[in-house]
Amino acid sequence: MLGFGLNQVTMANASIDEFIETAARLGMVGVELRNDLGRPIFDGLSADNVQQKLQVHGLRLLGLSQIYPFNRWSEKTAADVQALIALAVEANAETISLIPSNNGTGIDAATRQSDLMRSLEGCLPLLEAANMVALVEPLGFARSSLRSKNDLVAAIEALGAQSSLRLVHDTFHHTLSGGGPIYPEHTGIVHISGVADADVPLGQMEDAHRVLVDADDRLGNVDQITALRGAGYQGAYSFECFSPDIHRHPSVEDAIRTSMNFISSQLQKEIAA
Repeated sequence: MLGFGLNQVTMANASIDEFIETAARLGMVGVELRNDLGRPIFDGLSADNVQQKLQVHGLRLLGLSQIYPFNRWSEKTAADVQALIALAVEANAETISLIPSNNGTGIDAATRQSDLMRSLEGCLPLLEAANMVALVEPLGFARSSLRSKNDLVAAIEALGAQSSLRLVHDTFHHTLSGGGPIYPEHTGIVHISGVADADVPLGQMEDAHRVLVDADDRLGNVDQITALRGAGYQGAYSFECFSPDIHRHPSVEDAIRTSMNFISSQLQKEIAA
């Protein structure tokens, strides 16, 4: 049985109470909450209040998102990281998320690597002081300043920061970046979403195409999950769907449950084979 999680963007229009209650009914292991949904984080509730709601439903707070762009290091970025860490500690979140610049600047190899190292070096003492883990998410878009998990893993290992810095394996971004090695020992969470639109070319896929995983999925989610499990990854697989079609779905809970059942049944077929 997979440990499924739910990222708040999948139900971007739902109240935090509705979101938490839905995750609980679906049997999720935990949720990810966000600060980029165009409204106050936690819908204005206190971190302690949110923590209590999650505890009542037996849910972990897998992470708080996000710092963007984390790899444009400045005094403001440092202050933002410190503030998100403090909020995560108060809410008993297990991680915070660091997202690289995605606007087409700083994408040459030298700049990309120097910006990455400088930012990770800046984050590290803040994380260590709070005993907090940061999840860094390579984005597969051609305009992204951090596309490669290889580059990220090399930087984490060079810093000896494996206990404080982990990567996000996102099935969408893994496909967009051309696939390549997986790093289960460095992976802190897996984000899953599918692309079913048969007409959009790979290089033109955007967040708005990201729907729930079903039989029409073009990203190879089941294959990626199978590979991660086979390589030893045992963490959460969190639905992160940005498509407006999912946000306005008339019965999103049923749709998520159907996707969970589809993935689980496909994995059982893989095991049986």
